[in-house]
Amino acid sequence: MQRVLGTETEFGIAARDADALDPVSNSIQLIGHYPSLPSTQAIWDYENENPLLDIRGFEVEGERERPGPEYNRLLNKPLSNGGRLYVDGAHPEYSTPECTNPRQLVAFERAGERILAACVRALAQARGGEKFVLYKNNTDGKGNSYGYHENYLLDRSVPFDRIVRVLLPFFVTRQIYAGAGKVGVENQTKPVDYQISQRADFFECLVDLNTMVKRPIINTRDEPHADPAKYRRFHVIVGDSNMAELSTYLKVGTTAIVLEMIEAGVEFPNLDLEDPVRTIKEVARDLDMKGTLKLADGRVTTAIGIQRAYLKAAFDYFACHELTQITKDVLVRWEETLDKLERDPMLLVRELDWVAKRQMIRSYMDRKGCGWDDPRVLLLDLQYHDVRPDKGLYYTLERSNMIDRLLLDSEIAKAEHTAPTDTRAYFRGNCLKKFPRSVYAASWTSVLFDVGNTTIKKIPLLEPLRGTESLTRELLEGSDSAESLLAKLTA
Repeated sequence: MQRVLGTETEFGIAARDADALDPVSNSIQLIGHYPSLPSTQAIWDYENENPLLDIRGFEVEGERERPGPEYNRLLNKPLSNGGRLYVDGAHPEYSTPECTNPRQLVAFERAGERILAACVRALAQARGGEKFVLYKNNTDGKGNSYGYHENYLLDRSVPFDRIVRVLLPFFVTRQIYAGAGKVGVENQTKPVDYQISQRADFFECLVDLNTMVKRPIINTRDEPHADPAKYRRFHVIVGDSNMAELSTYLKVGTTAIVLEMIEAGVEFPNLDLEDPVRTIKEVARDLDMKGTLKLADGRVTTAIGIQRAYLKAAFDYFACHELTQITKDVLVRWEETLDKLERDPMLLVRELDWVAKRQMIRSYMDRKGCGWDDPRVLLLDLQYHDVRPDKGLYYTLERSNMIDRLLLDSEIAKAEHTAPTDTRAYFRGNCLKKFPRSVYAASWTSVLFDVGNTTIKKIPLLEPLRGTESLTRELLEGSDSAESLLAKLTA
């Protein structure tokens, strides 16, 4: 599954000090205490970034982010694993490096949890006690939602209206295995005790550029972070932040498979929904998977039925196309998951976030004799996502062998400090490691060097599948300085 992909996770931040009211300053403090930052003063290069460009062919009005060098350094911490630790809005955020398959991505996303937990510990040691708590979730319980974004590199020639038509029913129903689970409701939606998705309440339209208000199911940002003549970065904002490895793996793996089929021109069955915005909330509340969904042509189906239609199309496609071992594994797990959801969602209590969290909370309620509206239940929901390994309830399930794993801990530990070998992240991360004092700036599409003269030298990285270990390892190992590296690159 050779598709460049990555995720961006905004973490909820809570201050223990009632006077610490500025979440931006709190977030800057936090990321500045990551103990394994490369010893560099590199800034983030925003030159090729414009979140105001819309795939539909226009640029919306607004200000592009262009902080000065000193503030830029406070906001951005390029990482030796090729990823990025930064402050976005009022949240600490972590972007994985560019990955090429969903299993690799799970390792680098989980490395982000370790990175943020290390920030919390280091700041506590420096300030004589914990000042902040971080949560890998999507809502503060007070009506505010924050993001988790997936990114998939696509061929620019694929018509965007085809992407929208095929993916709307898929995204509306994907939450049945990718939801993180949530107690209660927000955004003035219909009351319910528990629902599958943390984000479903907050989607209000089908297609748009916004990510913070009037959130769309399909986002239209046209910021490829690659050669814009060849590539489109499909920016997905509809997913939850998952703790369970298998939820993340299925979420990203199934989406990558459907996108491969869209690129290949596969014809999908007509699954247009009558009202996707209403339906995404209906699916989130259908814990037993029995509810019917109305299609635009008057037919009715179920969330599982829609997912099975995509799965069947995938089986038909790969019956006559080569598939990797990871693609095969995703297909098998996708089918097994849908089978279990149809029989009884509780069969997935060891695999999926929303099922595991619900069972944990129900067990607590039975012991304490309390209801869903008990404040302790809301706290359990939040505590499931705490990034501190000794406090987060998801990690308690892991230690108790009550949740199935995809990865070894050693794989996650390696991903915290080592970049993927098969994308340009390898070159970026290793330049930061080997020449930290010479890297002036980094971005997804470039590394900029300052070697002491009046000119900043830029090495472009517009091709995500170049800058790999196989292409650059000997070059990096054979260069004892940034000047030597630049001389070889420009020879």
